[in-house]
Amino acid sequence: MKQQVEIRELKEGKYVIIDDEPCVIKSISKSKPGKHGSAKARIDAIGIFDNQKRSIVGPVSDKIYVPLVERKSAQVISIAGDVAQLMDMADYSTFELPISEEYKERVKEGEEITYLVAMGKMRIDMR
Repeated sequence: MKQQVEIRELKEGKYVIIDDEPCVIKSISKSKPGKHGSAKARIDAIGIFDNQKRSIVGPVSDKIYVPLVERKSAQVISIAGDVAQLMDMADYSTFELPISEEYKERVKEGEEITYLVAMGKMRIDMR
């Protein structure tokens, strides 16, 4: 799921789609309009799922897609290696997600964690 917004409405910490990948915005720099042109914006972002750095430059009046990112909670049912079996707390569906290195010590069986859902992809996200 995604929606369209103008580049001028974006803020740091919000999400944007660059190269068909949902990203979190790290910085936005805007230039003033010139004699024959409109103001431009440079957006630097990092991919939510692949942690790749991406940037895009365009007029502030251009439209860009923004992903609808949902933060949900789930209970850890079991852990096998670096894969956790989770049960969603809203609809009680079960699924498996890989545990990234940064969360290995914090994910424990029986505890509740948060995860992100965006554009059909899921990822464990603990803050």
